[in-house]
Amino acid sequence: MKRIYLIRHCKANGQEASAKLTQEGEVQAGQLADFLHDRFIDWMVSSPYQRAVSTVQPLSQRLGLPIHMDHRLRERVLSSEGMPDWMDKLRKSFDDLDLKLPGGESSREAMTRGVAAIQDLIQRPERNIAVVTHGNLMALILKHFDDSFGFEAWSRLTNPDVYELAVTRDKTIDVKCLWK
Repeated sequence: MKRIYLIRHCKANGQEASAKLTQEGEVQAGQLADFLHDRFIDWMVSSPYQRAVSTVQPLSQRLGLPIHMDHRLRERVLSSEGMPDWMDKLRKSFDDLDLKLPGGESSREAMTRGVAAIQDLIQRPERNIAVVTHGNLMALILKHFDDSFGFEAWSRLTNPDVYELAVTRDKTIDVKCLWK
């Protein structure tokens, strides 16, 4: 059975691509490496955003594996405009996957690119893959495989968070939360 560990990055100092992990986030990255160390990870891929790469760096160093970048794992842009009611708009975007705000990406567009990255990983020969991404995109990927995963589930995600996508021989995907 193939296992894909879908990981939300550790606590960071912001949302921009160059945002670094906080001191707490750096500690969390070490704890995450401890948590994943015995899961026989044989491939790592990350969003190119600094906070995502830094999240998996301790595990990469421990296992001696490179971190591969995939731009499809970058965070979804809800809108390029500031919105005081962004949380309400985000909630609506889980109900209406085609809702597209100015300068942003619809949930369906983001989900499609995120799931394409996962589908490509399913085709790889490696059996245990660590994938580091961002909360909104992670929630949309999980929603694709479990339609009950919506806004409320997104709001309960933590930094970091880990979900296992277990891929069976018949390509069925079982989703399980591992990080508590």
